[in-house]
Amino acid sequence: MNHERSRDLYDRALSVMPGGVNSSVRATRPYPFFVERGDGGHVIDADGNRYVDYVMGYGPLLYGHDAPEPVQSAIQKYASAGPMYGAPTEIEVEHAEFVARHVPSVEMIRFVNSGTEATVSAVRLARGYTGRDKVVIMQGGYHGAQESTLVEGDADHPRPSTSGIPQEFAKHTLPVPFNDEEAIQEVFEEHGDDIAAVLVEPILANMGIVMPVDGYHQTLRDLCDDYGSLLVFDEVITGFRVGGLGCAQSKFGVTPDVTTFGKIVGGGFPVGAIGGKSEIIEQFTPAGDVFQSGTFSGHPVTMAAGHEYLKYAAENDVYDHINRLGEKLRGGITDICADQAPEYTVVGTDSMFKTVFTREQPATLDGQCETGCQQRPDCPRYDHCPKTGGDVANAETERWERIFWHEMKEQGVFLTANQFESQFVSYAHTDEDIEQTLEAYKHAL
Repeated sequence: MNHERSRDLYDRALSVMPGGVNSSVRATRPYPFFVERGDGGHVIDADGNRYVDYVMGYGPLLYGHDAPEPVQSAIQKYASAGPMYGAPTEIEVEHAEFVARHVPSVEMIRFVNSGTEATVSAVRLARGYTGRDKVVIMQGGYHGAQESTLVEGDADHPRPSTSGIPQEFAKHTLPVPFNDEEAIQEVFEEHGDDIAAVLVEPILANMGIVMPVDGYHQTLRDLCDDYGSLLVFDEVITGFRVGGLGCAQSKFGVTPDVTTFGKIVGGGFPVGAIGGKSEIIEQFTPAGDVFQSGTFSGHPVTMAAGHEYLKYAAENDVYDHINRLGEKLRGGITDICADQAPEYTVVGTDSMFKTVFTREQPATLDGQCETGCQQRPDCPRYDHCPKTGGDVANAETERWERIFWHEMKEQGVFLTANQFESQFVSYAHTDEDIEQTLEAYKHAL
């Protein structure tokens, strides 16, 4: 493939943008390809190269790059009527009503402008509602670029995970390993009366995709109930992708107090949201005392796109289609890895997938999870598959980024550029796309 124009664009970008990009994950080595346009389940770069796209904007594009006609019509209608007003519109009420009808935890919702803004607001809300300061997060979990959750270490020694955050901020955050019931119980025994909330992705989706072990989320629910803390599910990635319109909380059968959303709920436009029990969400101003506001919140074009996105999914076979393709893809990769790289672990569910380059293989693969790790105790890979973010970090992460990603790109398959970010099947993908991708995996592995 020729990438001369992308290389030239990156050279220009380095002069005017830090690292040549506006989001760190786009800075692939030695330089990223620049996208010119999307086409269904594909993207075409500035040099005319065509790729099957499984990045899907890092999750928002449930329908790929050609949204259904009702979505496009709604976008055009609301954009032509005037971009925004600084006043409420009917479409934001309709969208809020739709989400509240379908998501178990949501009685009331506040729309904002990004997943990060949603989680920032959720932490402030939890602290304001409970009158407590500490929050529990999962090691390897991600809740946006905010000071309260960009914290690493453990509950006894938390520290900022980036420069620019005072150490004093980190002392209010308690990181624990995902899927470790003993660790979370010990943290509550020591700090329970000071814990405002537990923030957890139902599936670790920025760390290679790590599924919960059976009963883990119920343990979190029970501990929060016992100690008067809020359980906050971060469904920015899983929302309206895992578990369909009921989101991941409906799939796992555990209802949080508060849920944060982003990505799909905005139909491909910048969005975030905080939903939950009315008595909690009403603590936001002007109904309550927890300040939250935003110029672009509830933007009519975003609300229209998101509303039509979800309505179309409710009225068509969207989830049947993408979940079938996701299962076919994960199953095919599982078979390829069994033959070519039996130490690797295929992960994902519904329309999410990834291959974690784990380093150890079981004595046998007979009876392993066939379409992505489900944390089954009777699976021969159970003792080797990732249970925590640390397990994924210990995989062959450099092999993915330096070799595998480039091999797949050269074969016309666009994957997320590191071992950690999720990949997604869209409604625009076809069986032919899956077959092409599996052939590329065979070659690259």
